[in-house]
Amino acid sequence: MSSHTSVDDTAARPSLELEHIMAPALASRHARVRGFLHRLAANPPQVLLMEGGTVEERAAMSFYWAALLNCTLNESEGPRPCLACSACAQMIACRHRDMFFLDGREESIKIDDVRAVRGVLGEPPRDNGQRMVILCEAQSLGIEAANALLKSLEEPRPGTSFVLLAPQRERLLPTLVSRSWVLTLAWPESHGAEASADPLEAQAAEWGDALAEFARTGTGWFQRTASKSSLDNGVAQRVVVYCQRELVAAITGNVHSELARLFAGVDSLVHRRVDEVLAECQESLVYNVNPAIVMDWLATRVALLCSARR
Repeated sequence: MSSHTSVDDTAARPSLELEHIMAPALASRHARVRGFLHRLAANPPQVLLMEGGTVEERAAMSFYWAALLNCTLNESEGPRPCLACSACAQMIACRHRDMFFLDGREESIKIDDVRAVRGVLGEPPRDNGQRMVILCEAQSLGIEAANALLKSLEEPRPGTSFVLLAPQRERLLPTLVSRSWVLTLAWPESHGAEASADPLEAQAAEWGDALAEFARTGTGWFQRTASKSSLDNGVAQRVVVYCQRELVAAITGNVHSELARLFAGVDSLVHRRVDEVLAECQESLVYNVNPAIVMDWLATRVALLCSARR
């Protein structure tokens, strides 16, 4: 939870400490995400779920969002967020009186933490911007805490923005995801030897290559899913996450795999549709739908979408 220490309003640029905190969010590989946030800022969703990236990148991007919604710089004076005004600095340092940062990086987020936030949600924000409620590594929410949070999300909270941070959306309760606007950060980059040394990553990449081949030729896929020894729920979830990462790679021009090349050959409408398909697959796997059925539906939908718009 936040303490409320004042920050010098006359700062001309972010302090070195704030620059260090924000550096992961300002990396060039996240330019697309920052662009989305600026478009969302005109009408911010009540609940924003940020997945992908690293722990540090997700946290930094949530601070960027908080600063963007609360920056006091006039747009005629320069781009927002300035990351230097009092509101920006206090949000980034978690010292703003309208910032509530529940940190699940080292231990679970307790129900008492959620209840403490709920106690102030009926009041308007204390300043002129948005009240920010950030749940860092929200997958660490206990069941009771998650249910208490759901009660808050079910009611409109004008002036309050919730941010859920998690490695992947399937790590959260589907009911939390269904109430969120999901934004996917660039997935952590894996490099050559490191990726090939990870058998699980290599397995997901093999499935990704097979999916790209099926989308192009209509062959090979159903033999893979019919083999009971090669597919279980864990494998299917890794395949979906791999597909999400390669979709982002295609959109950002970081095309190295067969699947990314497939996605790079279609337009933005197909990208959105494929993202929706992958989200449905994740939810189905969370509910323990037969993974072979989920994977066959994924392959069929991707093939139809990509063949129709090439």
